[in-house]
Formats: sequence, C-alpha cells, structure tokens
Amino acid sequence: METRLYRERFDADEVAKKDRLWKVLCADFFQKFVPEDSTVLDIGAGYCEFINNIKARQKYAVDLNEDARRFARPEVEVFVCSAHRLDFLSDNSIDIAFMSNFLEHLKSKEEVLQVLQEVHRVCKIGGGIPILQPNIRYVYQQYWDFFDHHIPLSDKSLTEALVVTGFEIDKIYPKFLPYTTKSRLPQYDFLVKLYLKIPLAWQVMGKQALVVGKKL
Repeated sequence: METRLYRERFDADEVAKKDRLWKVLCADFFQKFVPEDSTVLDIGAGYCEFINNIKARQKYAVDLNEDARRFARPEVEVFVCSAHRLDFLSDNSIDIAFMSNFLEHLKSKEEVLQVLQEVHRVCKIGGGIPILQPNIRYVYQQYWDFFDHHIPLSDKSLTEALVVTGFEIDKIYPKFLPYTTKSRLPQYDFLVKLYLKIPLAWQVMGKQALVVGKKL
C-alpha cells in the first residue's frame, strides 16, 4: 500500500524536482552536520534524495519500499528492512543517522522509541542524529491530509523522545522548512539558497522542525 501511495503522490517530474531541491539542501545546509569522511545511515530513505546528495565516505539507506533500490545511486547500499531491526549494522558503527519525514508514519509512540533506541545502538559515541519532522504545532490543520500519517510530533515531544533514548540535544530549529515540497518553498536553486541564508524566512514559512541529537 505504501509503495502505491508514494507513486500516486509524486509523479516523475516531482521526484526530479525533489532531488534537485535536496541537492541544494545538502550542499548549503545539511553537509555541515555530516563530515565527508563519515559513515551515514538514511532511515526511511524513500527516493534517496538525501543520501544521494550528501557527501560521505560510506552510505547506507533503509526503507521498507523496494523502490528505494531504483533511486539509490551506485555508492549507496540499500537495505529493505524495518528501522526497528538494523541487524546489518554492528554496535557503534554509524557516524550520522538521518531521518526526514519518517517518524510520523510509524504506528505508535512505542515504535518511535524502538527506532530511536536501535539508532542509538548503531551510532558511535558522539554520533549525530538530525531529524527533519513536520511540527504538529504549526501544521495541525494539514497534518492529517496524508493518509499514512499516524504519529503527531512537535519539536518538544521529539526532543523528549531523543533524550529518553539516550541522546543529548545539539540543535533545535522549531521552524525550518515548509510542510511539503508541494508547498511554498521556492524551487529555483538560487531562491532555495537564499531561503536557507535567511532564518527570518523560516519563521514565516517553516512548518517542519529540525532537531539534531548526539549520542552520549
């Protein structure tokens, strides 16, 4: 069902636009959280926009959707499995574990904690966990427009979940990006670059939180 939902939600042109958008987001913002010699895990990788465009020594992608294999670039190793059981990874082996628009698709808060606990296991001491997430405080009217949304989280509740699973909080941006790529985020490269340089614009248009944790 999820595979069909995503195929209905994003056509080929939208997938290409999302990839171009993430190329800018990675180069101009997210790369500062990701050392180029690091091992990176993208959880709920989807169309692999982040993991394809971020620079890293070793790249892993996890998704239940088989389509992730088609979109991943050759340097990305894809595992079609649940984020609750990252058995292909040993303890303390990942430098950065990234999630974007993933946790809201889980069925319960218990599952959210299970995923975070498993990420904690595979992360190295000092390893980072940037999470980009719709912030229910700012999208409560539109949040349920997506059939596969189950868990509403705010920057504050996400912060609590990270803390109770053993992470400390490095950065919190309650408002960062607009809710979806179908929203008002400017799509031209130079406008995206400009948006990223003006945090005041985030306060107007931002509906997604970015919380960056670090393994203690």
